[in-house]
Amino acid sequence: MERVSKHNYYLDIAQTVSERSTCLRRRFGAIIVKNDVIISTGYNGAPRGRENCSDLGTCYREQLKIPRGQRYELCRSVHSEANAIIAAARENMLGASLYMCCTSPVTGEVLPSTNSCMMCKKLIINAGISTVYIRDDAENYRVIPVSDWVQNDDSLSGELGY
Repeated sequence: MERVSKHNYYLDIAQTVSERSTCLRRRFGAIIVKNDVIISTGYNGAPRGRENCSDLGTCYREQLKIPRGQRYELCRSVHSEANAIIAAARENMLGASLYMCCTSPVTGEVLPSTNSCMMCKKLIINAGISTVYIRDDAENYRVIPVSDWVQNDDSLSGELGY
């Protein structure tokens, strides 16, 4: 019997975490891992004590027909990466990896080609996380050195209007 790779093992866990999401558009799950220990988990949902979109039965961004990747300040949810970072101590995140998966709230299928938004990229950089793994399907994933965002990501400059 063949064992699942370590990266896919952690991505499987991130995918399971996404099932706790309360977003009606996309379910994200994230876990932070350091030295083969899960430091924290996070999924996208409204701040504690606030009603979630799934409770309200509507998404404000959907109502306004806001395209993906724009106007995140109008979203009720705290993103999965932010929730995972909030739940961890910074000294545990230094040099850690973040594993992330996005699934459809309708079909449960993995949604490929997702990425962290500009705000979450900034949080990941400041948390000291070194690598991000993003699932594209059951077997395939992208590996993103966070240093690439620091050096080469124009979305972080604010010049593109994101």
